[in-house]
Amino acid sequence: MKKILLLLCVLAMGITMVYAQQTKQISGKVIDKSGKQPIPGVSVAVKGTSTVASTDENGQFKISVPATGTVILQAKYLGFKTQEITVGADSKVNFSLEEDVANLNEVVINIGYGTVRKKDLTGAVSSVSADVIAAAPVSSAMQAIQGRVSGVNISSTEGSPDAEMTIRVRGGGSLTGDNSPLYIVDGFPVASISDIAPADIESIDILKDASSTAIYGSRGANGVILITTKNSKDGKTAVSFSAFTGIRELANTLDVLTPLDYATFQYERALLANKPDEYTKYFGNYQDIDLYGNVVPNDWQNIIFGRTGTTYNQNLNISGGGEKTKFSLSHSFVKDKAIMLNSGYERQNINFKLNHKLYDRLTLDFGIRYADTKTKGGGANEQNEKSSSDSRLKYAMIYPTFPVGDLTDNDLTDPAFNLYNPIDAINDNDQYIHRKTYNFNGALNYDIIKGLRLRSEIGYDGYKNDQDRFYGRTTYFVINNVPNYPGLPAAVYTNTTRNAIRNTNTLSYDFKSLLKNDHNLNLLVGQEFIKTEQEIYTTQINGFPAGFNFDDTRKLSGQGKESKSAKVFSPDDVLLSAFSRINYDYKGKYLLSATFRADGSSKFLDGNRWGYFPSVSGAWRVSAEDFMKTTSTWLDDLKLRVSYGTAGNNNIPTGQTTQLFQPNDPTTPVYTNGFPNFLAPSKIMANPDLKWETTVTKNIGLDFSLFKSKVTGTVEAYLNKTKDLLILFPVAGTGYDNQYRNFGETQNKGLEFSVNYNAIRKPNFDLSFNANISFNRNQVNSLGGLAYYAGTSGWASTEIGEDYRVSEGASVGRIFGYKSDGRYEVSDFKPYNGIAWQLKDGVANATDIIGALRPGSMKLQDINGDGVVNLSDRTIIGNANPLNTGGFSVNARVYSFDIGAYFNWSYGNDIYNANKIEYTSTSKYSSRNMISTMATGNRWTNLRPNGTISNDAAELEAMNANTTLWSPYMARYVLSDWAVEDGSFLRLGTLTLGYTLPKVISQKLKMKSLRVYASGYNLWMWTNYSGFDPEVSTRRRDPLTPGVDYSAYPKSKTYVLGLNVNF
Repeated sequence: MKKILLLLCVLAMGITMVYAQQTKQISGKVIDKSGKQPIPGVSVAVKGTSTVASTDENGQFKISVPATGTVILQAKYLGFKTQEITVGADSKVNFSLEEDVANLNEVVINIGYGTVRKKDLTGAVSSVSADVIAAAPVSSAMQAIQGRVSGVNISSTEGSPDAEMTIRVRGGGSLTGDNSPLYIVDGFPVASISDIAPADIESIDILKDASSTAIYGSRGANGVILITTKNSKDGKTAVSFSAFTGIRELANTLDVLTPLDYATFQYERALLANKPDEYTKYFGNYQDIDLYGNVVPNDWQNIIFGRTGTTYNQNLNISGGGEKTKFSLSHSFVKDKAIMLNSGYERQNINFKLNHKLYDRLTLDFGIRYADTKTKGGGANEQNEKSSSDSRLKYAMIYPTFPVGDLTDNDLTDPAFNLYNPIDAINDNDQYIHRKTYNFNGALNYDIIKGLRLRSEIGYDGYKNDQDRFYGRTTYFVINNVPNYPGLPAAVYTNTTRNAIRNTNTLSYDFKSLLKNDHNLNLLVGQEFIKTEQEIYTTQINGFPAGFNFDDTRKLSGQGKESKSAKVFSPDDVLLSAFSRINYDYKGKYLLSATFRADGSSKFLDGNRWGYFPSVSGAWRVSAEDFMKTTSTWLDDLKLRVSYGTAGNNNIPTGQTTQLFQPNDPTTPVYTNGFPNFLAPSKIMANPDLKWETTVTKNIGLDFSLFKSKVTGTVEAYLNKTKDLLILFPVAGTGYDNQYRNFGETQNKGLEFSVNYNAIRKPNFDLSFNANISFNRNQVNSLGGLAYYAGTSGWASTEIGEDYRVSEGASVGRIFGYKSDGRYEVSDFKPYNGIAWQLKDGVANATDIIGALRPGSMKLQDINGDGVVNLSDRTIIGNANPLNTGGFSVNARVYSFDIGAYFNWSYGNDIYNANKIEYTSTSKYSSRNMISTMATGNRWTNLRPNGTISNDAAELEAMNANTTLWSPYMARYVLSDWAVEDGSFLRLGTLTLGYTLPKVISQKLKMKSLRVYASGYNLWMWTNYSGFDPEVSTRRRDPLTPGVDYSAYPKSKTYVLGLNVNF
């Protein structure tokens, strides 16, 4: 045995010696050509082999090469041109790398059913790369690019864990329809991208003009967002892992009355209402009111929304392959404990891509994408509730005087005033949402001849959403909407299933082999079929035992006394399409692109079913002309683009052309000829004449690159007109609520600017800036003969109606209400007669709007001068559209340290602060606390220091000489311009400080790279807005009512620590 071991050792030593004799070591240094500075981290490889080395922090390297013959050494580094040197007998080789000025031109942009180099673009397309998306510590890709793309307004409607982002590309043209863009993920249209893991995204390309979107025809009128997830890669298997974890905290709160001030006004209110017992019931005798000055108040906002939330996000990616097979597999996991009690969010993603070469000319692409999302908690926004009376913020503004530990089941509970223990209100408005999405996509690519490729794709997209809603005893829903079991818990279970199949076949031909070098011509023709089917199954169970909570109703659903169910099958949504595109350029100077698409949609009947959408665009590379040669020292590229095209919109529910029937309440069926009928007509009247909504766009743009790509940017101007609007029109008196109709025209015109400045690009020091700004003006050109079209936000139920108004020549989003005129003073009234106050002649009477008037009542302007303030005196009091939006960022790197700061802003938009109206009035909920705007010294008061009410004119004037606001004692809510505020803001969205381990160290640790960082999100904001956050739009169901702030889930600040590791 020993002899055998000795023989093996000798043999191994011999092999080592032979190998050593067959190789030699080459050393050298890599510097940048311009500054002569060493470049660390450069990859130096023996071309055609797997032998690779990296330069150290001094730019030096050592690498083994064959001892005889010649080899080619290749030096690669991002941002520099690759350099190759042939090595023979040399033992030392130095590289001098040149900056890659043309790097921009090699960037590939997804334009739908194909790609194009960025330098050859003729349409308006913006792109965001993976590193930008990964820089923000968020779980939504749209949050990561907020404010980074000109012409694309991305805003969060609120701060809940699963809040959808509102995305508008160049304004959007519909009045009552959805203005969201079309989302395409790896070629497949999807309804939402909130379930896509940011770490899985390779790039986001946003198509903004019709020459770009027309290839998607009927669905491209509001822009197209193309998301490409990370693809399979060849080469040695690579593993990357990224993770961050951190905390969240409430970013802002509303200032409210102190316990003493609150108790003082409650006493005054009770006396004015002639109901003094309503005060003594809760607060005791007025003589003891000073005791409230020593009470430590409950901070209900912090109790409900102020817990320390946590966030954890991780992604693992494995990719690799060889010449024939390449793959990529990733898993992402997100878990958030939100800042509101009893709420949280969890998501898992799996993404797999495979590319396999079956034969020389036949390849297979295959992908699987899966997301599993769980959301816990009802959220704060009443948009998710059956009634605005169940909104969470309402309960956070309740009694401030009682310590939480002293509360019992009956404390703070008064159904007459709709006031309940805030913690009970949270638990009684609960929900659990479990959403799963599946996507399978496969494609065969067959190269028929050189340049001629046939691609056939087939895909499946599945969506399953299970929502369990619980309504406890304190909710408006069970108190008012369950007649047989009022006040007992109820549960509603909604299961939504949606399935879509897609088949796309394209034939593309590159004429390069047939044309001279100066000409490039590419042709694409294709056909597409998409079918979507959906069903919704709803079960409502009423009359659970009084003590049941959410978990009890889910486990013991049989304990409910009454159950009713309904299953609704939506008509299939079928789209059949044919499309073509031709791209041509001559010498790279003159570029032309033309697109045509025909779509047939099952949403329309014969005669209107087909829509046709042509477009054309061209570009002139001015910098390539001979007369521009003198500018070549500083001008790298200058390209002028123009485009014209059409795109369509059929974004309405299916089945609007033929009368539909829906399930009736099985407990109270409608009887027809004496027989029970469990189907009733839909509330929407059918319209067989519906047709396509069409958008025509005109665009002109200028792309530039200066000083060896140190400065790059784009300028765009556009005009979009949308006609034959698909509008949901009220049809009162017909037995139906609404009907979809085609009428009217809107337009959006604007300017966009974006610029990038790479101030310093050195091996050990980088400094760059980028900024963008967008201006969009929306206008309604026609309403089909209507004088105006009204929108109602509905936050105040029926008390405030038609609070938005659209008219020809004006924009969508104009707020409609009264002009404030301060308050009624004593001088506006005749002497008090002992019973009531009477206005003097000539003073406008607002009794119809305000209620009974007295000195200190809110006063409104009499716009038409008829002496009475009524509905006719409403006017435009605000506009929710910003004058401009944008963002800017600063990024720097010094050796291994990097820092990045990103800001975004909105300027000139108004916010309809419904919270301000509700929390400065006793209209509906007289016992609720108010915001500090109504503090003593600000508000009108009738209360003497001795606890009696004064109606003496001179005394009232003296008591209120230094106050400025009216009395909050009011009969109803009133919308005036006082509640419309400037929503402009500048936000520090992301601030990140990172450190990357030097390569010489990471390689010793068997890692390619390691970076650790600390980051913050939503850290600081400048604004004059008095609410939680000016980036809000809680009444988002209707495009007519943007910018309403009512009971939104407050936003949080986030602080995280993270790492990125590559093996």
